[in-house]
Amino acid sequence: MKAILTASLALGSALFGATLPTATISGSYIEARNADVYTGACYANSEINLVGDLAVLGWKIDKGSVNGVSLDGLGVVGILKASATLGDTQLESNPTKSVLIVDEKATPEQRAALIQFAKRMGGQLFADVVKVEARPISLTFANDNLHSMKAKLTAGEIASIETRPITGDDKICRHESTYYPPLTATKHAMAAFALENRFSGDGLGTKFNAAEKRSAFVAQFEVPVL
Repeated sequence: MKAILTASLALGSALFGATLPTATISGSYIEARNADVYTGACYANSEINLVGDLAVLGWKIDKGSVNGVSLDGLGVVGILKASATLGDTQLESNPTKSVLIVDEKATPEQRAALIQFAKRMGGQLFADVVKVEARPISLTFANDNLHSMKAKLTAGEIASIETRPITGDDKICRHESTYYPPLTATKHAMAAFALENRFSGDGLGTKFNAAEKRSAFVAQFEVPVL
């Protein structure tokens, strides 16, 4: 009888545990590079190691926490300067320097959590963070609709992205597709046209405005909490 009771309790605990939802951190994401991500293979190959080494990545967290620290409504932006074209799968390594911009309205504890979140999402892309800044961060979509693909990211005066949908007039070789995937984990990513992709801060030894390219993604993200 005792064995049956023990087995029943163990089974009940397993079933109860199986029904518990996994806590997640979720929100909106945007990125833009200085190379086309929506393109044909011949065009992409012609750009390898000539462009594509620069990128701006931005997250706006709707809900979630890192190590128990709530990040609801906060944003974080990362700027990358790689040694070669980002996303080139032929490279064994691509050392990358980065600058992180955390939301100005975050508390010191939240700023540390935002840095941890960005490093988790970017992995090796943020292995060498040379500078951390704090600025107001905003990521909005036309009519609050991600599918409009009309997005605007601002990180104070330091970085910004603005996008619109890719149209037939943007095609060059007529057999384009999404050649490079997003640089980080996303949910329902869509390639977009970058009207603006700007970094004017310090730390990377370069400033850029790589506008008017098929170089952006807008997306959602949802990952388990740390």
